[in-house]
Amino acid sequence: MFEVPKAEYETRLEVLRRLMDEQHVRCFLLTNGNWFSYFTGFFYLVTERPAAMVITPDRIDFFGPVMEQAHLKTQTALVDSVATYPDYPGETHPAKLFAKWLESMKVGTKVGTDGATSFSSYWGYKGPKWSELLPRVKFVPMSDLLYPMRQVKSSNEQRLIRESIRWGDVAHRLLQEYTEPGLYDFDIAARASLEASMRAKMALGPRFKASRWGLLPVHAGFRGQVGEHSFYPHSISIERKISGGDVLGSGASADIAGYNSEVERNMFVGRPDHKTERYHELAVKMQDVALGALKPGGRCSDVDKAVRKFAKNEGLTGYLLHHSGHSIGLEGHEAPFLDVGDDTQVKPGMVFTVEPGVYVPRLGGFRHSDTVLVRSDSIEVMTHYPRDTRSLTVGV
Repeated sequence: MFEVPKAEYETRLEVLRRLMDEQHVRCFLLTNGNWFSYFTGFFYLVTERPAAMVITPDRIDFFGPVMEQAHLKTQTALVDSVATYPDYPGETHPAKLFAKWLESMKVGTKVGTDGATSFSSYWGYKGPKWSELLPRVKFVPMSDLLYPMRQVKSSNEQRLIRESIRWGDVAHRLLQEYTEPGLYDFDIAARASLEASMRAKMALGPRFKASRWGLLPVHAGFRGQVGEHSFYPHSISIERKISGGDVLGSGASADIAGYNSEVERNMFVGRPDHKTERYHELAVKMQDVALGALKPGGRCSDVDKAVRKFAKNEGLTGYLLHHSGHSIGLEGHEAPFLDVGDDTQVKPGMVFTVEPGVYVPRLGGFRHSDTVLVRSDSIEVMTHYPRDTRSLTVGV
């Protein structure tokens, strides 16, 4: 089954409860939806409606909108009770109902939190801080202790990321196959993503289900990084069709039990000219430098420093617009980061995307991203999509 087994959730909860003991708190308050997923397997669609999980030494209680009561029970058996409110903002604000409910649980005067000072909701949510709701309770932020739990991926998490890579590869190959001049980028992306998602569903059957709301579970696309817009690392769209001579920025991933991977490539519409090919080759070399600097026992900052040194030697410093990568897992971007300012030690089991980029105004952006597993004595590049110019040229 492509899911995190119940035993692993229980192990995670044991670690959390040990942290609680060390901090002398009998109650831990989670409000971030990603933590709901990590500790219980419940994927909550965070909107304006606040929700929280309360972890105590012997139970888990959920507070949230009544619309999620039945839904939660289909995803996890680890939650012991559910308290609900009708909707937000309601006749009585949900935060006030939550405060009364928490007081009735007699959790004591010291409560650990995932770092939030209020509910981690958005889409227009407004509400009081915990300190205003429960002035006699001391709230202890523990996110600095909590987050490292997610940095080293278990064998189960690695397995899910590998499966994500497998289907991301399928999606990207379809994306490349369908790319040609005269089409809009979203047209190609929709076709490739739908076909890849259907292939995954036919292959995996009931074992395959999406955990995120929005995108197709297997997806590939360009995100507007077409031609001159590929210069923008986070371009959103371009209001024209793909044309001959364009440099394309592409990427693919798949949602496997909530876990993600990343493969990103450049593609070239027609044989690229000498200048384009040169920058592409430099971007490939720069990624190789980054991969060579990523080592167990090293520092995340070592990777970015090596990339910056290479860029300086090649006259590319002005073409760097972001750091060299980031961790990945339940979220597309996780800490630690391959950044000159992040001295986190690289440990076996960490999974990173390695993606330094070269961005040339009026020409395009040149970036490859690969998902990389840190082993005890080396690294493993888990993605295997080709990077050479010939293999990435389309429309010829």
